[in-house]
Amino acid sequence: MTALIRKTNFYHTTLSNLNFVKNEMTNKIIGVGIVKWIVKNTFFKFLNQKLKFDRKMNISDIKNIRNEMTKAEIDHLFAFIFVFIIVIFEMYNQKYFLALIMLLTNITMNLFPSLIQQQNKRRIDKLIFKFDRKEGQIKRE
Repeated sequence: MTALIRKTNFYHTTLSNLNFVKNEMTNKIIGVGIVKWIVKNTFFKFLNQKLKFDRKMNISDIKNIRNEMTKAEIDHLFAFIFVFIIVIFEMYNQKYFLALIMLLTNITMNLFPSLIQQQNKRRIDKLIFKFDRKEGQIKRE
């Protein structure tokens, strides 16, 4: 389903620029940093090798990584919504413990990675902005 959405204008204008938690302090309070550490220092770091920075990268490589991050973020968000619908169905069927376990797992495995991608995209956007500003100054001279 996300592959179909990627081809739309809505994806490029709205979904690729989502930003649920803009404040870094809020990210810290809800535990995004802890999940980020887990992703960086456990076997999870081997899951998506396209999202790695090398020492020598040009701006097009950085923009490609940002696009890959956007894809990963949207995939996690859609997975979160899908599992959340199942959680609601399980609660309707009075399977509260199963719903709770599924919800906690869903938050940890889908929502937090999406928030990490958004945090990383903000950092990449700052880097791209600095590079573009520097390029603009060079062209004027």
